[in-house]
Amino acid sequence: MSTITSPPDSPSRVATAEARNAPVPDTAPAAERKRFLGFLGFTAGLSLVFIQPLVGLIRYALHTPLHSHALLIPFISVYLIWLQRHTSRPRAGSSPALAVLPLAVGLVALRAWLFPASPPATWPPNDYLALTTFTYLCLFWSGALLLLGGRWLRAHLFATLFLVFLVPLPTAWENALEVFFQYTSAEAAALLFAITGSTVFRTGLTFQLPGITLQVAQECSGIRSSLVLFITSLLAGHMFLRSSWRRVLLALVVIPLGIVRNGFRIYVIAWLCVHISPSMIDSIIHRQGGPLFFALSLIPFFLLLLGLHWSERGQRRAASVRTTAAPPEPGTSS
Repeated sequence: MSTITSPPDSPSRVATAEARNAPVPDTAPAAERKRFLGFLGFTAGLSLVFIQPLVGLIRYALHTPLHSHALLIPFISVYLIWLQRHTSRPRAGSSPALAVLPLAVGLVALRAWLFPASPPATWPPNDYLALTTFTYLCLFWSGALLLLGGRWLRAHLFATLFLVFLVPLPTAWENALEVFFQYTSAEAAALLFAITGSTVFRTGLTFQLPGITLQVAQECSGIRSSLVLFITSLLAGHMFLRSSWRRVLLALVVIPLGIVRNGFRIYVIAWLCVHISPSMIDSIIHRQGGPLFFALSLIPFFLLLLGLHWSERGQRRAASVRTTAAPPEPGTSS
C-alpha cells in the first residue's frame, strides 16, 4: 500500500504559502483619516453654532487695534501644525477622560453666557466676546481630545494652546495692564530724564518741563505693542529655541523691554517739545509714532533671540563633539 503525496512545489502548496505570507492591509491610515474628517465636521458644526459671536469677534478685531492680532492666530496655529507634517507623530486616537476637563469649563462658561447676571447688552464688547470665544475654545479643545486624542494634541501642544490669543482681554485685565505700563513707563522716563540731566519737575505721572507740562495718560501705556511683542516672543521661542529656560527668558524680557520702549517714547516727545516746539505734542510722532518705537524695540529683541539661538547651537555642537570623542566602554570591540 503506497501513499501519494503532492510534489513540494505543487500549485496548491505555493498558493497556500503565498496567502499565509501576504501582508495584512494597514487600516490605521484610513481610520485616522476618518477621525480627521470627523474633527473637521465637528469644528464646522461648532463654528456654525457660534457663528454670531465669531463674526462679532472678526468685526471687533478689525476695528480695535489692541485685538487686531486675533485675525492671524488661527492661521498661525494651522501653519505650525503643517510644518510638522513630515515629522513622526503619534496616530490620532481618543482621550475621553481628558476631554471632560475642557468640556466642564466650557459648560460653566456657556451657562454664564446663556444665563448672565446682567443683560449682555450692558457688557463691554470685549467682555462679551472674551466669554463667548473662551467658551468656543473650551468646547473645541474638548472635541479635539475626544476625536484626535491626547497624544496627538501633545505633539502639537503649542499650536493648540496658541489659540488662546483669540480671546480678547477682559476689561479688568486690560485696565490692570494699562495702569501697570502707565506707571512703570513714567518711572522709566524719569530715569532717562535723570541720566541725561534734563530740567524737569515730576509729580506722580506729571512732568513739568521748560515751556510745557506732560502727563502720562493711561492711553499712552503701549499695551498693544507689548502684547504683540509678547506673542512674537512666544512664537519665536517655539520656532528657534529648544530649551525651556531660553524660551521663558525671551518671553520675560518683553516686559522690561516694553517699559523701556515706552519710557523712551515719552522722553523723545518731551525732548522735542522742549528743544523744537511745544506743538510737537500734537505731531505724528506722538499721535501715530507707536509703530516706529515698536520697530526700534525689535532690534534688542532679535539680538537677544540670535544670542540665545547661537549659544544653544554651540552647546549642542559641543555635546555632539564630546559624545563622538568619548572612548569605547571596556569589553566592547571597535
